[in-house]
Amino acid sequence: MGPLQALGRWFVTLLGSSLLNIMKSRNSPLSYLHHCSLSSFPKTFPSFPFSTSTKFRPINSTKMEGSEITEEVSESRETTNGNAKKKIFVAGATGSTGKRVVEQLLAKGFAVKAGVRDLDKAKTLLSKDNPALQIVKADVTEGSEKLAQAIGDDSEAVICATGFRPGWDLLAPWKVDNYGTVNLVEACRKLGVNRFILISSILVNGAAMGQLLNPAYIFLNVFGLTLVAKLQAEQYIRKSGINYTIIRPGGLRNDPPTGNVVMEPEDTLYEGSISRDQVAEVAVESLLHPEASFKVVEIVSRTDAPKRSYQDLFGSIKQR
Repeated sequence: MGPLQALGRWFVTLLGSSLLNIMKSRNSPLSYLHHCSLSSFPKTFPSFPFSTSTKFRPINSTKMEGSEITEEVSESRETTNGNAKKKIFVAGATGSTGKRVVEQLLAKGFAVKAGVRDLDKAKTLLSKDNPALQIVKADVTEGSEKLAQAIGDDSEAVICATGFRPGWDLLAPWKVDNYGTVNLVEACRKLGVNRFILISSILVNGAAMGQLLNPAYIFLNVFGLTLVAKLQAEQYIRKSGINYTIIRPGGLRNDPPTGNVVMEPEDTLYEGSISRDQVAEVAVESLLHPEASFKVVEIVSRTDAPKRSYQDLFGSIKQR
């Protein structure tokens, strides 16, 4: 073990001890995590394979008191050529990446339930006239009970594309990228939803990779240890028993793709960038390929990379 790796492990150990003290604080929003026990989780979940014959119950337009749920589409059962569409819940649907996930899901023929914090913003950003799109109010920081109501029993999978907004609140990454993700996992557990896609980031495990001095690792952790928060959320998902795919993209670009997707195993990539369009594509494709199940993948794009099928890309990653 090199000196940087040893330093990284010491750093993570020290950080974990400090965070544990924070979580034990009665007033800490992270105290919930301290009292959560994975031992209470079932080791496996029932399989819910995607099937075009799945029937969804109609949902009437409703409003719940206390700002919980507002449904913008009055019916949740959409059909194409007589077959019921598969409904996917997207958390963070108005974000720069989440919006692209919604668009690509709709283009692939999925019915989408878009979970958003701001309904007015969603109406301007999302294609509200599409009958396959349902917009619901959902704040990942408000707890798993409300999220379970938003996700509903008609969703077959959840894609988490949330991300905190940089600011002076140093706990924001933990409220959204950690606590919020844990809430989504708990909501899935309550509902029996057995497919979970998380959009995370490369370098989340940078300390153990010997990348403590990597400028990207330093910068991304300036805002409340964002990467550490994401890593602990990943670990929570992996212990939950849910069929997961964790996608770790490189630096996110808003411009259209300029190269092909390069996919590597976890803790491999420490530089590179990728278009958000391609990140959304990988998230959607992970729903379509069983090779993506129970895997952590890291992705960037490169102009000199060969074009490969997603079956090949996911299949090349060994499950750990």
